[in-house]
Amino acid sequence: MMRSQKHCLFSLSLITTLIFLFVYINKLQENKSFLKAALSNTSLLAEVCHQIFEGKVFYEAENALKMTRNESTCDEYLTLSHYITETLSTEEAVFPLAYTMTIHKDFDIFERLFRAIYMPQNVYCVHVDEKATVEFKDAVEQLLSCFANAFLASKMVPVVYGGISRLQADLNCMRDLAASKVPWKYMINTCGQDFPLKTNKEIVQYLKGFKGKNITPGVLPPDHVIGRTKYVHQELVGSKSSYVTKTGKLKSPPPHNMTIYFGTAYVALTREFVNFILQDQHAHDLLSWSKDTYSPDEHFWVTLNRIPGMYIS
Repeated sequence: MMRSQKHCLFSLSLITTLIFLFVYINKLQENKSFLKAALSNTSLLAEVCHQIFEGKVFYEAENALKMTRNESTCDEYLTLSHYITETLSTEEAVFPLAYTMTIHKDFDIFERLFRAIYMPQNVYCVHVDEKATVEFKDAVEQLLSCFANAFLASKMVPVVYGGISRLQADLNCMRDLAASKVPWKYMINTCGQDFPLKTNKEIVQYLKGFKGKNITPGVLPPDHVIGRTKYVHQELVGSKSSYVTKTGKLKSPPPHNMTIYFGTAYVALTREFVNFILQDQHAHDLLSWSKDTYSPDEHFWVTLNRIPGMYIS
């Protein structure tokens, strides 16, 4: 009798185990990309532990994060690269951000930057220098194809450092972002060599503290930069190098009797201010006047933000 009960109990346990394994295997089949990522990370961790216990210095044969998409599907790429695909807090959900990203080289660096600032509630516009290689352009386009809230600028220009084209790249993306249905609160402009020092939530909390004001630090022009807007400058685009050259021709005074300020080219702007930049005649006239200045992105935002009676803090 006792033997029969043990036999029944063993049979029941075996059947239960088999059912569990069957369900578990089916579930894994539905999540192949997750399984691949888990196995990859487990193997890497095991190797690290082995090297530590052996007293050896461990050098990774390759990056722990599988960054480049290559032939992976989008689902596999997002999983292997550990992208955040769900909004992490209500505070961030109700305060989405917009990013412009002006890039021209070093796809691996751009890929890491994009992954670091990516959040599903935000929106991203990427401007690729027209002079960039075909391979670079294709790689960026392939990456962005995995994200519904990230896209290439609708209009791209050859960018010259210190020229009006650098400012125009940001403006092209700003126009695309202004048309976005994402209800973003602030726009932040970046370049391909940037990297965030804070999390998305920390950035949101910092921006909320400005209560709808722009972040455009600047001062009246120091002596060493007066020549940037005093003399006419020209962009020269060549097959091997592109640069801005200074002429001896004096420029006309700024439009609307504006006082020119100088500051950082990298700013955080409200959506209201972005619309002002894109639509107001003051902004249009300042842009036209700035086209033959040196590094106009260092005076354009800050000057517009300090027009008396408009956006001055």
